[in-house]
Amino acid sequence: MSAAVTLTTLQRFKQQGEKIACVTSYDASFTCLLEQAGVDILLVGDSLGMVVQGHDSTLPVTMADMIYHSACVARAGNRALRIVDMPFMSYAGVAQALSNAGRLMRRGGAHMVKLEGGETVLESVRALVSHGIPVCAHLGLTPQSVHQLGGYRVQGRDQAGASRLLDDARRLEDAGAAALVLECVPVALAEQISAAVSMPTIGIGAGPHCDGQVLVLYDLLGITPGKRPAFSHNFLDDAADIPGALRAYVKAVKAGSFPDAAHSFA
Repeated sequence: MSAAVTLTTLQRFKQQGEKIACVTSYDASFTCLLEQAGVDILLVGDSLGMVVQGHDSTLPVTMADMIYHSACVARAGNRALRIVDMPFMSYAGVAQALSNAGRLMRRGGAHMVKLEGGETVLESVRALVSHGIPVCAHLGLTPQSVHQLGGYRVQGRDQAGASRLLDDARRLEDAGAAALVLECVPVALAEQISAAVSMPTIGIGAGPHCDGQVLVLYDLLGITPGKRPAFSHNFLDDAADIPGALRAYVKAVKAGSFPDAAHSFA
């Protein structure tokens, strides 16, 4: 079995130009299949609120939900790096962020926690990192702020928005963030941000120039109810079975053939 993926591994991948393959996972069975397929990162996402629980957003997801699903993934995972979302209003202040991130690490088996936002979370990022808790930042379309953003819309298309996201990325790295998810931002902006920071960038609807890619597992398999995101692709269409679809996704990400222009935003 290959060595466990760590933050050092991700840094080496960025420096060497090897793409990082990430998929969301919420349970033990899919975690086994994803690790067998060679996924580098398992993201226990609060997207479970929509694809598992049936909500229309991620906002109802609780800390108890995230701990439960993270622990399920941790029991089966032994290679991929586990990043776990901190749910809505679980990191509104430094003390709350420290307490809840500690719970995700101790009880949920998280290797790293993910927070949405820029300037508003800088103090919490510094505090978490200073206490030995690795942080993945998340910019662009931040689903926990969907109502404030006016819906699920591409971010950073205007000059002011693009400049703000680039500045936020740099400041998050200065605060200690070790990875960055870029969601639904234009291709050129994602490329600029990826070149401007030394931490690995993981794109979702952010084009091919990020250091890695992530998809929601259910989107990747084409089983998400209703309309699926334009940036996603059903890898099960051309595979004989689910393990084959997961391998095809990892291969496409590593080869740089996914995402292409059809799964990106100008």
